[in-house]
Amino acid sequence: MAKITFENGKWKVPDNPTILYTDGDGIGPEIMDVTRKVVDAAVKKAYKNKKIEWKEILVGDKALKEKNDRFPEESQEAIKQYRVLLKSPLGTPIGTGFKSINVRIRVMLDLYSNIRPVSFMKGLESPLKHPENVNLTIFRENTDDLYTGIEYKYDSKEAAEIRKFFKDKLHVEISDDSGIGIKPMSKYKTQRITRAAAKFAIENNKKKITIMHKGNVMKYTEGAFREWAYETLKNEFGNYTSTDDSSKILVNDMIADNMFQQIITRPENYEVILAPNIDGDYISDAAGALIGNIGTLGGANVGDDAGMFEAVHGTAPKYAGQNVADPLGLIRGAQLMIKYLNWHEAFDVIEKAIGEAIETKKVTKDLAKFFDVPAMGTKEFGDSLVKIIDGL
Repeated sequence: MAKITFENGKWKVPDNPTILYTDGDGIGPEIMDVTRKVVDAAVKKAYKNKKIEWKEILVGDKALKEKNDRFPEESQEAIKQYRVLLKSPLGTPIGTGFKSINVRIRVMLDLYSNIRPVSFMKGLESPLKHPENVNLTIFRENTDDLYTGIEYKYDSKEAAEIRKFFKDKLHVEISDDSGIGIKPMSKYKTQRITRAAAKFAIENNKKKITIMHKGNVMKYTEGAFREWAYETLKNEFGNYTSTDDSSKILVNDMIADNMFQQIITRPENYEVILAPNIDGDYISDAAGALIGNIGTLGGANVGDDAGMFEAVHGTAPKYAGQNVADPLGLIRGAQLMIKYLNWHEAFDVIEKAIGEAIETKKVTKDLAKFFDVPAMGTKEFGDSLVKIIDGL
């Protein structure tokens, strides 16, 4: 099995790379099956000598059933060894239960960049008057902030000790019925996500980077994120970025609540949004709503020597096993993976196939309702995409 390797942040990809996949939970197995078939068809169409060797790892409900563990050790070791994963959605309980496996993988591989492109697809029903103006990419810091998972239940020993420390040492009173979460924001992690956003903007001829934050309230965390981002852009990318020179990439910042207004009222003003973890999570879903369907969005989680690619949406358990789920989000995630493989011809093949499917209104239930046409099943939609690819 040929592994993808990494050198100075660059991917070194053999012609037959081994890539891990996991079926995930809920609708995951159905959309993963379709996605791999579409990717294989596109690679076959684009190249004579390239092929992905897929290797399944057990994670989530399937792993619990077969291994009595949602994230068994052998799956963790495979991820550490092969370092590239296409992942269907995984369930995470709210308020109790096991820690998010998504977060564990991100931390395990130090996948500090969560990259979510959002652009309008003609034919979708958007709440905006001019959804064609939505064409932005969100760079969300992925390993810092609240997603580090440092929190303690209100009646835990740890919460009591923290409350006592704050009272005794800092003279700050926290009520006894308070759960406690810690929000760390580091200069180092802010700098590297800023570099990733800047390099993307430069390489893709973007004209604007907007730093999203809530620094007016959280001055030493999100406020520091803002200052460190500006500092990094000025010191390391000053030849390309500026706060006032229109011949360069313009850099500004926006308080988080205003950012939500701005992408609704003036989406054309935003191209690259650089955000801390929790803000980036919120704004990604909001941006997805602007184009009419978050189910069509994919995301990349990338570090210096690893990558995990996924759909932005969740597991949708009530639709599991019904052959109605839209696989486009995971296909879009796979497209981002293909970009990192530097297989741009295969990316373009999938893009053309999706475009033709949308244009001819051969789509699954979630999009068929916009077009007022009969819906295709998940499997049938995948077969249709493969047929389109074969005919290109």
